[in-house]
This record gives sequence, C-alpha cells and structure tokens, in this order.
Amino acid sequence: MEKGAQDMTSVRVGKNHDGNEAVGSEAPEEGYERGLGSRQVQMIAIGGAIGVGLFLGAGANIAKAGPSLILMYALAGVIIFFIMRALGELLLYRPVSGSFAEYSREFLGPFFGYFTGWTYWLMWVVTGMAELTAAAIYVNYWFPQIPQWVTALVFLVVLFAANLISVKLFGEIEFWFSMVKVTALIGMIVIGLGVLTFGFSSAGDTAAVSNLWAFDGFFPKGIGSSLMTLQGVMFAYLAVELVGVTAGESENPEKTLPKAINTLPWRIALFYVGALTVILCVVKWTEFAPGVSPFVAAFAKIGIPAGAGIVNFVVLTAALSSCNSGMYSTGRMLRTLADNGEAPRIFNRLSSTKTPALGITVSMLFMGIGVILNYVVPEKAFGYVMSVATAAGIWTWLMILASHILYRRAVDAGRLPASSFPAPGGARFSWVAVVFLLFVTCLIAYDEDSRVCLYVMAGWAAALAVGWTVLKARNPEVATRRAQEFDKVG
Repeated sequence: MEKGAQDMTSVRVGKNHDGNEAVGSEAPEEGYERGLGSRQVQMIAIGGAIGVGLFLGAGANIAKAGPSLILMYALAGVIIFFIMRALGELLLYRPVSGSFAEYSREFLGPFFGYFTGWTYWLMWVVTGMAELTAAAIYVNYWFPQIPQWVTALVFLVVLFAANLISVKLFGEIEFWFSMVKVTALIGMIVIGLGVLTFGFSSAGDTAAVSNLWAFDGFFPKGIGSSLMTLQGVMFAYLAVELVGVTAGESENPEKTLPKAINTLPWRIALFYVGALTVILCVVKWTEFAPGVSPFVAAFAKIGIPAGAGIVNFVVLTAALSSCNSGMYSTGRMLRTLADNGEAPRIFNRLSSTKTPALGITVSMLFMGIGVILNYVVPEKAFGYVMSVATAAGIWTWLMILASHILYRRAVDAGRLPASSFPAPGGARFSWVAVVFLLFVTCLIAYDEDSRVCLYVMAGWAAALAVGWTVLKARNPEVATRRAQEFDKVG
C-alpha cells in the first residue's frame, strides 16, 4: 500500500463482513491536507443540492409535467435523504476520501469497488461537461455572439487552475459559489412571495396560487408524463453525495458530516420544492420552455430592472460551482483507484500543495470533450451528457445503498462496530430507495430520448470488464483485496 494511504490516526477493531478480524480507521490521513473547515463543508453540502439541474433542467421538466413537477422533486428528495443517511452511517463508521468505492470494495467485493470508483469518476466528468454547457448557455444571454465552445473552454481552464493550487482554495471558492446560490434562491423566494401577497410588478395581476391547478390541473400532461421527468429530477440531485468525498479532508468529520446530512430535508424543502412552488405560482407553467432557466424567465416576467440578468449570473455561478466540484472529486477518486492498484500508480502522487494534480489534469482533459460537443452539437450537448451522468449517478447511489444494507447485517451479527450516526429505520429505507432507483432506470429505458445513456453505460461496463481482466492478469491480488485499511492491519 502507498505511504499516503497507510497512516491512520486511530483505529477500531472489529470483524469485517467476511468474519475476519479487521481494523477500521476513524480518521485516515491519506496524505491529504485537512483543509476543509465546518463552514466550508456545510456550504459544500448546501451547494451540492443546488445545481444546474434545477436552474436550467427544470425548464424542460416544467414543460413536460407542469406543476406536478413539484411533487416529483419532493418524492425524489425523500429518496435522496434515505441515500444520504445510509451514506452518513457508513461515513461515521469509517470516514475516507473516495468513500463510495471503498465501501463497495469492502462490502461487495474488489470488482464493485473498482467499477464504482471509475463510474463515479465518469459521472463527474460528464457532469462537468453538462455544467460547462450550461455556463456557456448562460453567458450567451449577455453575449450571444460568443460561440458556446469558446466560453466553455475558458471556464474549464480557469477552474482547472484553481483546483491545482490547494484544497483550501477549492473550499473557499465553493463556499462563495454556494453562498451566492443560497442567498439568491432565498431572495427569489421572498420576492416571489411578495408578488403573490402584494401584487406588485407586471406579473402581479396574474400571479396566484391557483396557477398550480388552473391550467389543465396539477397533472396537465398526466401522471405518466410527470413520472418521466424523474430522470431529470434525479440529475438535479447529483452532487449531494459530494460531502462523502470531503471526508478525508474535513477537519472534524465526526461533527461536520452528520450536521451537513441532517440539514438536507430543509434544503430540499426550501430550495427545490419551495422555490419551484413560488415560481409556478408567480408565472403559469405554460410560459416556460426547454433550454431557458425558469428562474430567469420568471424574473423577466416580473419586470424587476436587471432582475433577469442578476438571476442569470446566479445560475451561471451554480454551473461553475458544480464543475468546480467535479474537478475536485474526480482527482480524489482516481487517487483512490490508484491506491488499490485499479488505476496507474502515478495517479497516487500528490503535488507539493497536497492535491492529486495529475488526476485533476486528466479529468480536465476528458471534460474537454464537452467543449467539443458544444462545437459540434451545441443545441443537444446538455441533454446528451445529462442522461449519461444520471445513469452513472444512479449506479453510485445503488452501491451506497447496497453497502449500507450489508454493513447493517454485519453490525447486527456483531462482526462490525456500530456507527455513531445510524440511519433511521436501519436498512429498511435503503431497500425502499433501491426499488425507487430501479424504477427510474426502467423509465430511462422506456424514454427514446434518454435510453441512449444505457447504451453508453453498457459500453462503459464492457470496457471496465476488459480492464478488470487485464488487472487480474497483471496483479492477481487485486481480485482478492478488500479495502486497504482492512488488508494491512490485523
């Protein structure tokens, strides 16, 4: 095992899921700088729940489902909370950077750790493409003469440079990006409530709660059409699990992680359900269209001077925030894979600023494919990458849930110590979330426009299977190795 992954500040002795003695680390150093404070982790968690899926993707989903989209966000939000509480229990059992891959490796086997690590890397690379595309679309609001691909390239290079400097800079940038998003969303909700209550602005005459059902009902296109928006809704929630990736660089994960996860319900209620409800009351759903942020459209309708431009700046910030997070997480995941011999060992190296610079660089180059897509098919780029990112995200969530279910079995059997942050209901709600995610996958397969992502994922799985075969041939130990902390101590 590489030096960076050997050091552990403290350990817990128990039995792993195979019944063998194992030692789990409470705070593995991994060579990273613990440069993310409580303030930054909290805001990263909040910002992770507010992204381009809400600010841009909601426009297309409103056109498909009308006001019932609010219910879809609420339903998916409940499932996301189940997933995050399952992850939280695992994180407090053993907080490590690259947590999803490590838990999959420990509880499901080496292949699943390998597959999950690479798939989560793919998810963020593709999400980065989506965010760059969205950012370019937002800039076109002010400068329509600038090609999308040029804007996407500029943002890619700037964020890449910031991520190479230090985790503290990443955390600080993400803190302020998230602060802008949170403050602006709260402001939008307050202004929208003001329009509804006092009737000011050019939208005041038509703004009413009755807009939620006055135009062909709450389900204007039928329940089936509403359910078909779930893939887009789940894309909007991608990144909430990012708090798990920060575990290895948080100053005090035992305190900051539970607090970040427990605030998730009110974040979903306020920023997704609340914001959409207000927007759809102020402006009737029939006035929204795909490819246009409903928030920008609503403020243009309200007629506040420069309001639409300000909101456009906010949604641009949201896109850059998510892309920034993508560069952070992909570099860490590549290093986790390298630690376990599942990626070239060179990715294990840290720079002088304790960042996985090579992993970030390679990930940035792959995100550059999004720049090419913006050059070749600018009108379809966002839809393509969104569906692939959603499929990869669903796999990651399923692995978190499966790992949690097996962990709870091990705890109940006395083979592993209990976490200090147990999920309510034990593994029962994890099973509910598994069924829901499989249902969303079936919806993706049914939709002609989105099922292409399943073909991409099938090709991805085939490529990873070939890679696994090569790995086993070169290093047979990789097929029997569990999580690193459990191999080397005991």
